Amino acid sequence: MTLPRLRRLLTGASFLWLLGACAPALAATPPGPQTPPVAAEAAASAAEPTITGAGQRIYERTRPLLLQVRTLLKTQDSQASVGSGFLVDDGRHLITNYHVVSQYALQPSRYRLVYASVDGRQGALELLAFDVVHDLALLRPADPEPLAGRGAVALRPEAQPLARGARIYSLGNPLDVGFAVAEGNYNGLAERGFVPTLFFGGSLSPGMSGGPAVDDQGRLIGVNVAARRDGEQVSFLVPAAAVAALIERGRDAKPLTTPAWAEITRQLMTHQADLTARFIALPWRSAGHARYRIPVPREDFMRCWGRGSPQAQHGLQFERSDCAMDSRIYVSPTLQTGFLVVRHEAYDGGRIGALRFAQRYSASFRNEFMGSNDAQLTAAQCVERQVASQGLPLKAVVCLRAYKKLEGLYDLSVLAATLDGSQIGAQGRFDAHGIAFDSAQRLAQHYLDGYAWVTPASH
Repeated sequence: MTLPRLRRLLTGASFLWLLGACAPALAATPPGPQTPPVAAEAAASAAEPTITGAGQRIYERTRPLLLQVRTLLKTQDSQASVGSGFLVDDGRHLITNYHVVSQYALQPSRYRLVYASVDGRQGALELLAFDVVHDLALLRPADPEPLAGRGAVALRPEAQPLARGARIYSLGNPLDVGFAVAEGNYNGLAERGFVPTLFFGGSLSPGMSGGPAVDDQGRLIGVNVAARRDGEQVSFLVPAAAVAALIERGRDAKPLTTPAWAEITRQLMTHQADLTARFIALPWRSAGHARYRIPVPREDFMRCWGRGSPQAQHGLQFERSDCAMDSRIYVSPTLQTGFLVVRHEAYDGGRIGALRFAQRYSASFRNEFMGSNDAQLTAAQCVERQVASQGLPLKAVVCLRAYKKLEGLYDLSVLAATLDGSQIGAQGRFDAHGIAFDSAQRLAQHYLDGYAWVTPASH
């Protein structure tokens, strides 16, 4: 089945792009190369953590509840990925990150899950439920006897918020070299995040993903999930509230033994609906251009960076803005989705003349890549039209790529360029990853409606 032809509808001065209505049939190919999950794994830190007496006490109290979670090939003991986990719910279940067990979740016929405890016990695991948006998974031992009576990591009550700067302790098995504790500070919610994430001022290393971060009484604050690779002591935790919700939802579920694409799609559908509604509800900011109103998003859950050409540079002058969400939803080692990107470039060709400006301006527009067919998505299907946004003439290209295994979800790209100036212009691009068809319609409309004149052209 191919992506249906894109259509458009113009109504007076406004316009609504009608995009393809159906995704292609589910592809039979696997989701991509089976490599250890590194995109969402915690990054290694060069600094050795300092362990205090409190850290030693927390480790001794928590060590019987710590587990290493391994994804193995079905027919042999070779490890495909390794992470950490911890016992919850009176020791009947354990929590880890979804990305630690994602290979099993997507290909259970090829992989199996096992645990290893601090005291050397090992056994098979069953996947009961997961939360792909918060990167969590709930498992239970196939044979509960070896872990019986160990207790559980208690959750810190939500009614007792932790003070910013308080000492907390992250536990796990870094780099598969042994169980350890890393001390750091609680810094509240990370700013400008769409999915709530806690900022942990400490070092996390690969292999610690899925381990607990606890307070000085051993109560769960969050789950190790990631670290910034471009900084030190900047790591992130999934809040304990998401853990409690997953336990409540999944404790009585039957083990998942078939590929989880349908459930992942369901969760992503809910996420994209919320993301679309919240993004459209935010007004556009001004780009500060003297002639055009160019849509720049507010930074409620995005970060924007700008740059420009040197003033002494001869030739085409430009100013550029790049805005993107920090949040990404990990689906597989080769697929992350569920985020938005907005950028624009404003050009001034007064130093090069109208002819050279037209050549450079057109070349910049044609240079945009909209996506080819790959293991995850179809090739981009696009329409190109000249439209008017509040009287401002634009050339607009709207493209969709359909996910092959996430039926009903798409990547949207919208490219726009002003057409009124002979030596001045603005071009922008909006990308939405992992959205439904109706959301694509609304987001495309919202973005193009963000363009207008500040000072109309004089002729």
